[in-house]
Amino acid sequence: MRDDAGPALLTIAVDEILNRTPSIGRMLLNRVAVTPSAEAFRFPDDGGWASVTWRQVGDRTRRITAGLIALGIAPEERVALASSTRYEWVLVDLAIMCAGAATTTLYPTTNARDVAFIVANSGSRVVVAEDQSQVDKLLTHRAELPDVMKVVIVDGTGDGDLVITLSELEALGEGLLSQSPDVVERRVDDIRPDHLASIIYTSGTTGRPKGVLLPHRAWIYTAAAIDALDILGPDDLNYLWLPLAHAFGKVMLALPLLIGFPTAIDGRVDRIVENLAVVHPTFMAAAPRIFKKAHARIQATMAAEGGLKKRLFDWAIGVGIDASEARETGRRPSRMLSIQHAIADRLVFSTVRKRFGGRLRFFVSAAAPLNHDIAQWFDAVGIIVLEGYGLTETAAASFINRPNAYRFGTVGLPFPGTEVRIAGDGEILLRGPGVMTGYHDLPEATAEALDGDGWLYTGDIGSLDGDGFLRITDRKKDLFKTSQGKYVAPSAISAAFKAICPYSSEMIVLGDARPYCVALVSLDGDAITDWATDHGLANAPFAEIARADATRDLIGGYVDELNEQLNRWEQVKKFAILDRELSIAAGDLTPSLKAKRNVILENFADVIAGLYA
Repeated sequence: MRDDAGPALLTIAVDEILNRTPSIGRMLLNRVAVTPSAEAFRFPDDGGWASVTWRQVGDRTRRITAGLIALGIAPEERVALASSTRYEWVLVDLAIMCAGAATTTLYPTTNARDVAFIVANSGSRVVVAEDQSQVDKLLTHRAELPDVMKVVIVDGTGDGDLVITLSELEALGEGLLSQSPDVVERRVDDIRPDHLASIIYTSGTTGRPKGVLLPHRAWIYTAAAIDALDILGPDDLNYLWLPLAHAFGKVMLALPLLIGFPTAIDGRVDRIVENLAVVHPTFMAAAPRIFKKAHARIQATMAAEGGLKKRLFDWAIGVGIDASEARETGRRPSRMLSIQHAIADRLVFSTVRKRFGGRLRFFVSAAAPLNHDIAQWFDAVGIIVLEGYGLTETAAASFINRPNAYRFGTVGLPFPGTEVRIAGDGEILLRGPGVMTGYHDLPEATAEALDGDGWLYTGDIGSLDGDGFLRITDRKKDLFKTSQGKYVAPSAISAAFKAICPYSSEMIVLGDARPYCVALVSLDGDAITDWATDHGLANAPFAEIARADATRDLIGGYVDELNEQLNRWEQVKKFAILDRELSIAAGDLTPSLKAKRNVILENFADVIAGLYA
């Protein structure tokens, strides 16, 4: 299946938007002017959900923008933003860019030392902090931050000197607007597409994070490219929980400015499923870990039910997969399959979809590989997962599967205007309007990543099929060779294991220069606790469950099933179950829920040594 419009026409549509929209600030002002009374955002408030229009978003953004100008923020100066995903992030981020300045994004989980480094390295003059815990990180390293002239706190009180509240910043803005009503419009008019809009620091599994420089052009291009695909419209509703310090989340803020759909925003990961049932969105973006967890939870629930319900569920999934395979290959389902699918949908699939709000047209998955079987499982129940691909260095998005052009196990087709090339060693090279201008104050790293012709060396290994669908094999730096000279792609093995084992959250495969592969297995806390309750380990501590012989037998069975899919040299000969869950707090996961391989290897070095003893 292919797009209805040819790539050339789609590229022309993108170019038209880029030519008439020089900045994110202009996109916002245009949106407010076109649909002032339409819903823009909804967010948790006093136990319910509050809703704001585009006019209300524009008014508050205008005051915050004027407040930043009143503080002395000049074009392309940096303002750091340390907060969880919430409505105020949106307002502040838009205001920074309307002021012609650039947002330095900070995850709220970043430790004080790294916060100080990022704020200092970026040259940020103002820091907007969510609460006192974020302010304290700055105060701890105040001597290292001489360029910071003011800290703005969202939830909390000021100190009358360095720290002011967001309300006080807005009051400063109101004062400036009373004297100079067009100050914001004049700033926006001066912003050009290549002016700096964001500095996003890579998560950094080793060494210091690098600041990726992204101009307004990159965000406008990404939004325009998605709009050109005609997969979203003003009547859609996005559920946004992604970390807005991550490029993937930032894309979801550029899109509604161009298309005009509303966004329900709540960064609490533990509330996703509950909120979906209340908000009823039409699409949501997430990392594969979220889909894996939801899939495992439903599978475990049905296994616990047993009996007729379990048999009916398994039959329905089998029918759904048959129908999914027919759709993917463009075949017309047989009459019998169509009848069976209608029954399965009424008895099983409709109930599953209600758990996700009942209106979802599709999910979007990115940031890490999504297993083919999990993607097809969701398609079987009637919610397609459109896997995409991109880097922070490409404003998050470069490839995506489309509802009318998808292949499971691939990240889809390139965005209109993005060029792709596969190097001789298999590395994926990208070029296009979404590519960064470089790394902040790192000319050597920039020269290594970007060649003279504008090609970005992604560090990912992949291949293109005959129709242009891209398949990612692994990270170039993660591929390893066993002592027998055989190459192994650990991410692919990990993805395959997580698809078949509902009790695991991660598998880290090792074997570089070793005679065989071994693995660390991290358990999913919710899934394994439910299983333990029914297997003589009720109320046992997590570490005790992980060490239990019954748990090892359980996971060992899935490892055996995995090995049946692998070449001999890829098979996992030994494994260890970790005695705690991987987490952001422990440093094992990035805020976007990707495993920090090098950190995990360091934290569990003694366990690994035992596997090769």
